Amino acid sequence: MRLSRSFLPTLKENPAEAQITSHRLMLRAGMIRQTAAGIYAWLPAGLRVLRHIANIVRHEQDAVGAQELLMPTMQSADLWKRSGRYDAYGPEMLRIRDRHERDMLFGPTNEEMITDLFGQAVKSYKELPQVLYQIQWKFRDEVRPRFGVMRGREFYMKDAYSFDLDHDAAVDTYRRMMLAYLRTFQRLGVRAIPMRADTGPIGGELSHEFLILAPTGESGVFFDSALEDQDWLGENVDLNDRASLEKFFTGMTSFYAATDEMHDAEAWAKVPAERQREGRGIEVGHIFNFGRKYTQSMDIAVSGPDGAPLYPEMGSYGIGVSRLVAAIIEASHDDNGIIWPASVAPFRAAIINLKNGDAQCDAICEKLYAAAPDDLLYDDRAERAGAKFADADLLGHPWQLIVGPRGAKDGKVEVKNRRTGERTEETVDAALALIAKIRA
Repeated sequence: MRLSRSFLPTLKENPAEAQITSHRLMLRAGMIRQTAAGIYAWLPAGLRVLRHIANIVRHEQDAVGAQELLMPTMQSADLWKRSGRYDAYGPEMLRIRDRHERDMLFGPTNEEMITDLFGQAVKSYKELPQVLYQIQWKFRDEVRPRFGVMRGREFYMKDAYSFDLDHDAAVDTYRRMMLAYLRTFQRLGVRAIPMRADTGPIGGELSHEFLILAPTGESGVFFDSALEDQDWLGENVDLNDRASLEKFFTGMTSFYAATDEMHDAEAWAKVPAERQREGRGIEVGHIFNFGRKYTQSMDIAVSGPDGAPLYPEMGSYGIGVSRLVAAIIEASHDDNGIIWPASVAPFRAAIINLKNGDAQCDAICEKLYAAAPDDLLYDDRAERAGAKFADADLLGHPWQLIVGPRGAKDGKVEVKNRRTGERTEETVDAALALIAKIRA
């Protein structure tokens, strides 16, 4: 993308309405614009980040055998009345009546709809297990939407739902999903710690939240520092082997970690004092195992091994894709702007032409840009160098490829690492090799 032709409306001043860093930087970097309270339009740069995160989430869901579908945002209230949640959910649910006076709602979650879809298609225990997921917009009518996309009313979310034969199989699915989540967050360039959590209005018994540590987090957290010090990605875990999954899960959950809602002072006192950590966290994922709550309440059964009706065990697994954009910024920024992990950055690198019109500068910039025009942002504007550097830091590209007349004479490019600030002078070929590497 050539910056001179892009729709990237950056702001020099901090917006008065932005209270936290991510909201401020997303507005300044031209990623989002508010259209109503708690509702945002995603501009091209922000949408690119949203899609990169969604693609990583999608890849890791596919890797554990989940199948993607897409459910509508509008749901019939009849489904929720069948489960008993229609009146119980609360005012966060946006209730609507269509022209035929039928009760509808803008879906805040999809347990009822996915259970109904499952029941229409799956009739025998032999068709289990099933894990289905979508990445879709949802709406919850927050009483006080704030902090930009961190707590908006409309949000983009991955929600997955599992159907298993019995409790043991459902717990195995839960463990596989926990591992998938840890690998997802690792690929996103953040460390999210799984913590015991309240199940909330979705219900169930087994529940973990995944939280990214940040001072602006809304949840208080208590955890054993061993969870930060060790690698829990489980690269050697066989997802299809129950013993391997059990060992992984037992090791992960043996260390204390809980949100303030689930904090146990007695258990906390047993953690060695030098390993006790307290702080704030941003919830970016939540997984539940809630048994037969929905299959029984909605009377969705399959034929069991003995021919009798069997109600499958269910689980629900959410990742806040749009919230992750803000959470990553909260965890990765400096005074100059965003510092994106390469895996989710809107552009992997910025090309900064310090002298537009100089034949050698222009030629080198064009050669670099041609290597990956979809992944590079070429600052070809007739702006002073200071403005170009400021915008590159604000937008947070992992790398900056700086081309000036002095270096261009010798066929050299200055390469800046946004995270470390380190600068090196490289040949054009070396800069091209870097572009190829960060796209991989």
